[in-house]
Amino acid sequence: MHVRYVARSDAGLDREGNEDAGIAGPYVFAVADGMGGHAAGEVASHAVISELANLDGTRGDPLEVLKERFHAANTRIRQLIDDAPARDGMGTTATAVVIAEDGAPPSRIALGHIGDSRAYLLRGAQLRQLTHDHTLVQALVDDGEITAEQARSHPARSMVVKALQGQHDVDADLSLVEVEPGDRILICSDGLTDVVADDVITRLLTAGSTPGQTAQDLIDASLSRGGPDNITVVLADILEHDAAGSDTGPSTYLVGSAAPE
Repeated sequence: MHVRYVARSDAGLDREGNEDAGIAGPYVFAVADGMGGHAAGEVASHAVISELANLDGTRGDPLEVLKERFHAANTRIRQLIDDAPARDGMGTTATAVVIAEDGAPPSRIALGHIGDSRAYLLRGAQLRQLTHDHTLVQALVDDGEITAEQARSHPARSMVVKALQGQHDVDADLSLVEVEPGDRILICSDGLTDVVADDVITRLLTAGSTPGQTAQDLIDASLSRGGPDNITVVLADILEHDAAGSDTGPSTYLVGSAAPE
């Protein structure tokens, strides 16, 4: 599978620091949105991306690889809290895509997800959300108590009901997704999706720009609407020909709290 990719992150206009972290590399694409503020959400998100960054290609079942990495990240968060009890309460979302070297058809990617960072698949002009938010408001939508439109402005829209917090067994959603040349994968934190409507995201994704320009356009769209939260965008284009690689950047992007100092 040939992929061109990029990652971008911005602290936003209302936050002192960036608790998001992201990675885009030859085999893995992921976003983690840390929680906890002074309890070190950026430490938790960094821990997840660090576990995923060790991947240099997978053999065997890619879903098992993702499951193991999520568990390893959760264990690492637990250890970080034990080492510094003031961090108790920190946690992070995690949404990750892994490309398998062996063990899965080349037309599939493995997707792991916990929390409310999202993954989307753009095919032609159709944008499909691949993940299901683990939030209180999404549960209300699922139960028919509020509409999806009402959920966008609900005061509890950021209340995550599942995350990596080093406390319990990890209950992540795992799935295989079929992809084909021409598809574009978007993984992002809620600093984008809470602010920018799906139709605007679709328009920017289909504008024909490179992954790097598109990622920046998405971040700028959130910033122009107030940018109240950290914003992280990972894009991966599935290519027809052997033209894989980063979008005129490093072979692996590490952004947000995972960025090299």
